[in-house]
Amino acid sequence: MAGRMREKDWSQTLLGPVKQWPQSLRTAVSVMLAAPEPALIYWGRELVVLYNDSARFMLGNKHPEGLGVSFKVVFQESWTILGPLLEGVLDTGEAVHHENLLVPLVRFGFLEDCYFTFAFIPTRDDDAEVGGIFIIVTDTTAQVLGARRLALVRELSLRTALSETVEGVFRAAEDVLGQSTADVPFCLLYELRAERARLVVHTGLAQAPTPGDDLAEGRAWPLAEVARSRHEQLIEQLPEGFATLLGGAAGAQPPTRALALSLSDAAEQESRLVLVVGLNPRIALGDDTRSFLRLLARQFATSIESTRALEEKTRRAAQLAALDRQKTQFFANVSHELRTPLTLMLGPLEDALTDLREPLASSQHQRVALVQRGAVRLLKLVNQLLEFTRLETGRAGARFQPVDLARLTQELAGHFESAAHRAGLTLSVDCPSLGEPFWVDPEAWERIVFNLLSNAFKFTLEGGLTVRLRLEADAGVLSVRDTGSGIPLEAQPRLFQRFYRVEGAQGRSFEGSGIGLSLVQELTKLHGGEVGVWSRPGEGSEFTVRIPRGHHHLPADRLASGSSTVARDAFQRDSFVQEVEGWIPAVPGPRPLPPVSPALAPEARPPSARDGRILVVDDNADLRAYLKSVLEPHFEVETAEDGQAALESLRHRVPDVVVSDVMMPRLGGFGLLRALRSDPALRATPLILLSARAGEEASVEGLEAGADDYLVKPFSGRELLARVQTQLTMYRLRGEAALQLGRELALKEAVQARDDFLSVASHELKTPLTGLKLHLEMLERMLPAPVRAQVSERLSNTRKQAQRISALVESLLDVSQVASGRLQLHHESTDVMALVADCLAQGREELERAGCTLTFEARGPLHAQVDPVRLEQLVRNLLSNAARYSAERPVELQLGEAGTHLRLAVVDHGMGVRSEDRERIFGRFERAVSARRFGGLGLGLWVARQVVEAHGGSIAVTDTPGGGATFTVLLPRRAE
Repeated sequence: MAGRMREKDWSQTLLGPVKQWPQSLRTAVSVMLAAPEPALIYWGRELVVLYNDSARFMLGNKHPEGLGVSFKVVFQESWTILGPLLEGVLDTGEAVHHENLLVPLVRFGFLEDCYFTFAFIPTRDDDAEVGGIFIIVTDTTAQVLGARRLALVRELSLRTALSETVEGVFRAAEDVLGQSTADVPFCLLYELRAERARLVVHTGLAQAPTPGDDLAEGRAWPLAEVARSRHEQLIEQLPEGFATLLGGAAGAQPPTRALALSLSDAAEQESRLVLVVGLNPRIALGDDTRSFLRLLARQFATSIESTRALEEKTRRAAQLAALDRQKTQFFANVSHELRTPLTLMLGPLEDALTDLREPLASSQHQRVALVQRGAVRLLKLVNQLLEFTRLETGRAGARFQPVDLARLTQELAGHFESAAHRAGLTLSVDCPSLGEPFWVDPEAWERIVFNLLSNAFKFTLEGGLTVRLRLEADAGVLSVRDTGSGIPLEAQPRLFQRFYRVEGAQGRSFEGSGIGLSLVQELTKLHGGEVGVWSRPGEGSEFTVRIPRGHHHLPADRLASGSSTVARDAFQRDSFVQEVEGWIPAVPGPRPLPPVSPALAPEARPPSARDGRILVVDDNADLRAYLKSVLEPHFEVETAEDGQAALESLRHRVPDVVVSDVMMPRLGGFGLLRALRSDPALRATPLILLSARAGEEASVEGLEAGADDYLVKPFSGRELLARVQTQLTMYRLRGEAALQLGRELALKEAVQARDDFLSVASHELKTPLTGLKLHLEMLERMLPAPVRAQVSERLSNTRKQAQRISALVESLLDVSQVASGRLQLHHESTDVMALVADCLAQGREELERAGCTLTFEARGPLHAQVDPVRLEQLVRNLLSNAARYSAERPVELQLGEAGTHLRLAVVDHGMGVRSEDRERIFGRFERAVSARRFGGLGLGLWVARQVVEAHGGSIAVTDTPGGGATFTVLLPRRAE
């Protein structure tokens, strides 16, 4: 712009020839052109426009014709907004600042909404009157639009997230988008099903579309094409007559274009969504606008899909509830149907076992007894299912009558004495009389007691069982306590759920349907009571049943008229006892390993890395071959038949990942894992364990032992590939991290060695340097006057070089002291002005040698508690830095007060410091430019900063107006 302004014929402008310009205007133009920020000048009452290169964006296509033209001509479209502000500055002479001001501009052929932050600064002419306005401007359009649009997307997300139906999402979106016409003048969302479109959301319209018309059916837009391609499409011209349907604010410029975007991820979806968004004609359709509309579409799609998933979840929950009711009815029907054939089986079996006239042979008797026991157990399960379904459907048919609950409970518990004695357990029954009858259904109470006792017996391998009945204020409480394996805390809330079984529980048998405790809970609820459990793994469990006193809580139609004797089901009682006795000789053991499914195929798509080496370890040849076939298309694979063979292979060549079975001869998977982790050369090798032991405990055991992953059989080839690829990637990342850490440690050691060397070298150099100075002084005194006159210039140069070397040595000593934390300050009351004046006298020669003129501004007297030696060093370093980078230019030193601080500033007009270098130049051995050009060690500013911070002060560098750098130091006047 400087060249263009020099070439322009200003005589043809309102300002006239340059030689007629007032000096104040010339100065303002010089400052404007040198300013790195966008700056303009509006001069005179006509507001003639002048601007620098950085401000050309304000004119757009009007550059360069707008240079030297009145503001009212160049920016006539914004005069109604900026005109009063500018005239106010001219009239009052007061500066004005505005942030994010909306200014309409025609820069690229259309009226555009722009946002700027302005500083209008009055500029005086030579008569001290306001001659014009100096403007600093920042374009904040992107920030304002970005913040506004982000708020819109956030509001859309929050409002739609509260909706429980897709229709609710549509209505929430209409409410949010309807209030954001600046960014979304109108919005139409269409749902496409079988090539037919339905308008589900519309905003920005003065009236709703008529059902069946082109707009409602979407025939006015390229919906099918956008939905099929899933690519956005710009609609350059809106349909004919569409403008009459638009609403919007009065006087707002209606949109003429729109953008259609697909909201569906796949073109073959049954229901596809296409969004048509109107484009604000006063906002350019650039990358920012497209990104915003894509983000809006993605958020819209996410909200719809999430709500659809919620609706589907609700629908499925209703279906599951219906299925549950059907299942319950099915159990009831099946239970009824099974009881008949089971009765026909059990009758003849019982007769055959008790037939004394034609007794069975011993071997046949054992077989028939085995069948009879199985049938009894099956009938017990059928009866439990039938009872459970009756309870769930409200057809339990309970009859409540007053009974001696203590006597009944003691009698029921006595049936387990023989089984407890055979199992080596103690059975304690503590059921004193409660002093009053309790209203219960005797058969239901029998099932409660039997289920609790059989459950306790099943999970108690040693110790004993205790049955206790006691009376509390408003209830009778039955408790069954055992010394069994206990129940994990996390499993206790689910104990009374149907079909729930504690994973990995240690008991006499792994058999069971998982409905015993849930049946106890339902039968207790039938009595108006509640159940509870206390348990601690390794100590045992205690189950409690609380039954309210009296009968007012029970249905009146279910109460018996009085106490009566009910013939209880002896067969049901015997089935519980027989099952318990059948557990006694049983030895609990692990479940068999489930087989690996041969139908599992590897994923066809290979992982990203193909150069990994995998070692597969398994004693089963078929499984070993299968694992190899899965991995070999993607990795280099070797195999071993057990852990010992794997170790031998590992010591010859370390793989990237080991995949090993757990159960193997010679050395199993856990043994191989321990061997790897104990070998420093193999410790980092990832290992994936394969096991048929499912469940959290098995996985935790493997991971706690040091395995990197744990895979349960059966597994798919895809899952195996994913696990191996993950471990391979992590292994390589760990290697890269270790390498980077080693480099950092080596760098730290190198820096420490350098600091140590500098400390030693500085001390060693100081002694001969002092001797050199003394010898120079002696030589100068001993030389005869004529000879001294001949060599005086050489002696002077030698002395100066010695002083320079001395200064460098002092800098190196400072580096050593600061790096080792030995920089000490000796504060004393100091006449700062006198000290700085002495520094100037000593440093003036260096400045003059660099061709710099020095100006010293001070307001005194100034005294402070500082270290005078370090303060003198600070001033010397700053002046030396200014002389080095401001050759042939003025240097200013300012000294004054800033509140409770001293303010010292060194101002140069040299090359300046880039903003990205302002922090770096205060580092050790750092410079803003190459050392070859300006020399020096790069320590002066670093030492200066250390001295300032040791005083509790601060140092900063800023730009000097017109070019250069200003170093400002603030030091507390009192030592802290």
